[in-house]
Amino acid sequence: MLAKIVSLSPSESVVMNNPDHAEQTRGTTMNFSDNGFMGYYIGQSSYEILSLTANRMVVRAVMGGNPSLAWYHTFTTTPPNPNPEPSIDYTKLVFEDNFDKDGAPDPTKWTYDLGRGNNGWGNNEKQNYTNSASNIVVEGGFLKITAKKENSGGAEYSSARLKSDGKYAFKYGKVEVRAKLPSGGGTWPAIWMLGQNYATKEWPECGEIDIMEHVGNSQNLVHGTFHYPGRSGGNANTASKTIPNVSTEFHVYKAVWSAETIQLYADDVLIHTLANTSSLPFNSEFFLILNFAMGGNMGGNIDPAFTQSTMEIDYVRVYQ
Repeated sequence: MLAKIVSLSPSESVVMNNPDHAEQTRGTTMNFSDNGFMGYYIGQSSYEILSLTANRMVVRAVMGGNPSLAWYHTFTTTPPNPNPEPSIDYTKLVFEDNFDKDGAPDPTKWTYDLGRGNNGWGNNEKQNYTNSASNIVVEGGFLKITAKKENSGGAEYSSARLKSDGKYAFKYGKVEVRAKLPSGGGTWPAIWMLGQNYATKEWPECGEIDIMEHVGNSQNLVHGTFHYPGRSGGNANTASKTIPNVSTEFHVYKAVWSAETIQLYADDVLIHTLANTSSLPFNSEFFLILNFAMGGNMGGNIDPAFTQSTMEIDYVRVYQ
């Protein structure tokens, strides 16, 4: 990094100190020598100071070659917050299942995907999905999805996949799912959403929001992922963070979704953020999916000693 000489001069703009214009003052402009710049180069080496304190400075620069465009930079000694608050605080509860009635999941809210799907649900997964109580049941205030090592529908493992497809879908809001995750090499539980228009707009054109994915071969590493045209499958838009004790303690996995942004959290730890735009498929209704896969492209090798494990879900809530 080369040192630059900075000279100060009055700015060209006028600051009005009161609505009556009784006093007018000019600010200060910093002029960097030898095409020096702050932040990144915009064809300009002069920056007007808009505000200045002991630990924060805001400057403005008119872009070189385009006087109609101004850039604003904020410099501060305070590190950015790694876990910012959600951009929108949705508070109206519009969908809820607390799993407080023992037996099968509520049929007014949920339905199932059954079988082995096409090519293991597109991922070379090794399980057969059933609606058997041995794989999916509401018990003691929890939804329990259990994967087992057993012959099932031509597969070596059985499990379950629950969805609100055709029962409940929504556009924008906050999703909260309190869950304790399974463990073991090859386990691959997920809490996610799919565009309700998937029948007419095939994946990934319909969009997919993976609120939480966890792979037992990378214990405690929680993934948040977005799939859409140009960024899907192995090229998906993804991020991950280590969250302690996901298989021994309950955590709240959350999505905060608006027309401007989608933020994915584990408890209050931000996992991933997507800037939503009108060109992305995240501006129509989506439905919820809860599933527990085994092996496959992401689940990886299954521990030969695996016999069974369970994902427990305390509640699912949607706010708008």
